[in-house]
Amino acid sequence: MKHGFIKVAAVTPDIRVADVEFNTEQILKKIDETTRNGAKIIVFPELCITGYTCGDLFTQELLLTQARKALHTVAEHTAGKDGLFFVGVPLAVGGELYNVAAACSNGQILGLTTKSFLPNYGEFYEMRQFRPGPDEAVEILFDGERIPFGPKLLFEAREPASLIVSAEICEDVWSPVPPSIQAAREGAVIIVNCSASDETIGKAAYRNSLISGQSARLICGYVYANAGEGESTTDLVFGGHNLIAENGTILAEGKRFENGVIYSEIDIQRMNSERRKNTTFQAAKEQKLIRIPFTIKNEETALTRTFPSRPFVPAEDTERKKRCEEILMVQAMGLKKRLSHTGSKSAVVGISGGLDSTLALLVTAKAFDLLGLQRNQITAVTMPCFGTTDRTYQNACRMSEKLGADLREVPIGDAVLQHFKDIGHDPENHSVTYENAQARERTQVLMDIANQTGGLVIGTGDMSELALGWATYNGDHMSMYGVNASVPKTLVRHLVHYYADTCEDKSLRDTLYDVLDTPVSPELLPPKDGKITQKTEDLVGPYELHDFFLYYMLRFGYPPEKIYRIARLAFAGEYDDTTIARWLHTFYRRFFTQQFKRSCLPDGPKVGTVALSPRGDWRMPSDAAMTLWIRETEHLIP
Repeated sequence: MKHGFIKVAAVTPDIRVADVEFNTEQILKKIDETTRNGAKIIVFPELCITGYTCGDLFTQELLLTQARKALHTVAEHTAGKDGLFFVGVPLAVGGELYNVAAACSNGQILGLTTKSFLPNYGEFYEMRQFRPGPDEAVEILFDGERIPFGPKLLFEAREPASLIVSAEICEDVWSPVPPSIQAAREGAVIIVNCSASDETIGKAAYRNSLISGQSARLICGYVYANAGEGESTTDLVFGGHNLIAENGTILAEGKRFENGVIYSEIDIQRMNSERRKNTTFQAAKEQKLIRIPFTIKNEETALTRTFPSRPFVPAEDTERKKRCEEILMVQAMGLKKRLSHTGSKSAVVGISGGLDSTLALLVTAKAFDLLGLQRNQITAVTMPCFGTTDRTYQNACRMSEKLGADLREVPIGDAVLQHFKDIGHDPENHSVTYENAQARERTQVLMDIANQTGGLVIGTGDMSELALGWATYNGDHMSMYGVNASVPKTLVRHLVHYYADTCEDKSLRDTLYDVLDTPVSPELLPPKDGKITQKTEDLVGPYELHDFFLYYMLRFGYPPEKIYRIARLAFAGEYDDTTIARWLHTFYRRFFTQQFKRSCLPDGPKVGTVALSPRGDWRMPSDAAMTLWIRETEHLIP
């Protein structure tokens, strides 16, 4: 449970219809197997002690008596095992027969969750044998023990208190108002489902979307254990399609038509963080459900799930292209509205030949196309100075010309030298003053050209730079509309690549490819032998690491130790542990000290779930102490 991760398992055991003894043996074996593998919440299919497809055999007293005995056997087998186990069983209570998911732990039956919605259509006829559970849970006398019985029971860990589990059974989640809704509103962060869902054409895809959608709607983990081979095939086939989902993402999926176990680790810390931020996720004002305590060890969970090293960038090619097209449209539509609203006659873009200014120019061209304006009303300004290389200069010029923008060259070297003379700065002193004077002079040039042309200065800085404060205050930090403000550096590269791949101009495509191949640099220090000497990632660290840190810090509120842990998994083979820890320390230091720059950002469109706008997603005092975070990162560095 360290860092909020809890290992769960969805199990489809081998069974024989109505062979309670055989089925119980298989269940016990799977309990042993899953606990050996570290699972703490283990879910079996619906009615798996007898088999779901017993039909009218469910009316036979012998079958029901043996099933009841088997449930006690299963419960006793959990003694000394660290976990919470859910197993499906038919139970006669008060003269009626119920479809039940029994929760067992530490040798005891903790609760009996009843099925609320019994399918009685198509191939299903459950109401022939079973009755729906009560509307609200009650306590019943069950073989001498008082045990909670009914829907929406909450199984609450003594430690950590944030681990609350609830069960529903198969059709319950397919119904208009699943029991899991109220359970989640009263705190259940993991929902389990003992299911027997047969296979028909197209049903697997629907089941997949249903479970992922329910986990997203309830901001929860969802463990779905389905019946499989061994059930009767008189009319139906069961494929053992098991699923483990977390907040809309399928973490693990079983192979259909193969019995077995799937595992993953659900991050309950993430779920609770999301719920706290989501004001539409409202906890129930009155807590009506029965809460049942259980105990598991609070120990570190070995992780088998994966974490994408580039969380802002879809790994799958088709999805990545779709994402790029959507983001370019969002950026362009935002700029289109601002240009139209202000009545601007032009847009002014400082173009350096680097990635960010390239993307800003591409977005501006797209916005002008949407407005039906001529692209020559875009003023692309190149402002060579002490650090400009021929490669970036030529790329900036070629790209501007190919896009049809009006290219203007304004060398700023003389103006900056005059400024050095005015303030008494030695040009040989290549300090931060030397660098920032160039950035601020460029911004002044852009602002004044915008006044000349009746236009807006389009900002080029991206979200990764804003997170690190890698921008000159009132220099490239400032614009009249920042189209890249919520686009991380790792995504900027893919957006430019996508534009290059899809444009029809070979010369423009080749230029964009060369921009992509150019090291990221502000080019504020003199080059050596015509080559860039100032490489941003040598100074502030790899952007793929910083984007990873930024995503998990802002999106889920993870602490540094947890981010470090999952970064080691995500970047295994790319960066060693010391490198990750060192740049994580740098990230937090810069993030806290540079908030003052983010507090006065220009407007710009939000494109994803993580953004740094001081008017929207991230409102932080500029003088917040970093002590807690820095102290934790210092402990990580060897």
